[in-house]
Amino acid sequence: MSTRSILGLIYMVQGLKQMGEDPEPVLARHGLSLAQLDPSTRIERSREMRIYADLADTIQDPLVGLRLGGFYGLAGYGPLIMLLMTCATAYEAFQVGIRYQDLTYLFGTLRFEPGDKLSALVLKPMPMTPRAFRFRVDGEVSGTYKLVRDMQVTMGVDIHAERIDMPYPRPPEAPDYEAYFSCPVRFGETEARFWLRNEHLQLRLPSADPNAHAMYRAMCDQQLVAQATSTETLAERVLTHLGLFSGSYPGAEEVARALGLSERSLRRALSEEGQSFRDLLAQARYTKAQHLLHHTTLPVEAIAQQLGYAESAAFIHAFQRWAGMSPSAFRGR
Repeated sequence: MSTRSILGLIYMVQGLKQMGEDPEPVLARHGLSLAQLDPSTRIERSREMRIYADLADTIQDPLVGLRLGGFYGLAGYGPLIMLLMTCATAYEAFQVGIRYQDLTYLFGTLRFEPGDKLSALVLKPMPMTPRAFRFRVDGEVSGTYKLVRDMQVTMGVDIHAERIDMPYPRPPEAPDYEAYFSCPVRFGETEARFWLRNEHLQLRLPSADPNAHAMYRAMCDQQLVAQATSTETLAERVLTHLGLFSGSYPGAEEVARALGLSERSLRRALSEEGQSFRDLLAQARYTKAQHLLHHTTLPVEAIAQQLGYAESAAFIHAFQRWAGMSPSAFRGR
């Protein structure tokens, strides 16, 4: 499984606690405690994603995700932040940031779209359930915004967004977003975008240092190599993605699109691993069913609905096939 620094999870959980939320029960269900998390360790990316999805279901304030960006500090990015600050221009810093985005806390994907007067830093979010989607997108957009603003304060330059686009319908709290970002915010887009003036991108950075830049680039390259040695299989990636959903599950075509594949390529690659999408969907449902039976008091009918079954009888029949016993017997055991 691929792993990354656990600092991103620590920042988020600390932020939630400071905003009056209680993330500890969710951490406990995953065998974790904030007091016991070691900042120097790493966490499986798939496990972190499941924690985010579970936390999203407990959030009471719809603006929590937006405010989370304020809890991510520059120091937490390690040598990456120094690599960015030693670039020659703001444009180069954005390009380097995209090149090394796997060293950030993002689950979405960054790219750059040039334009005549305005250019955009684009964040393509990872598909999730609607509640988890907004929570995660808000956190990633506000976290990216804070990273850029903190760097500007440190270097004494001004590169502000002319407008920000958000990839979900306009919420009742829309004015709070414009107040937070200090610019117009447009909702209902397909991806998140930071629109920047091209002349701002040509600003030279006062901390530019070619020699230090080469040193930090080597350090970041080493980190990328370490992360690239992951043995995560496509089947594991599919299970990770399916584990984010509740109530209804995406089909093979949707999962393939989320993983950057065609449905045909997905099915062929799974076949080469001795797997099938149908079996993985059953496995994802079985895993979630075990979790809900162990850690909640939800009735079987409610669990069946969370697993996408129209009738509880169909779920009971499927669970008996998976576990060799009924859901009630499994929970009693």
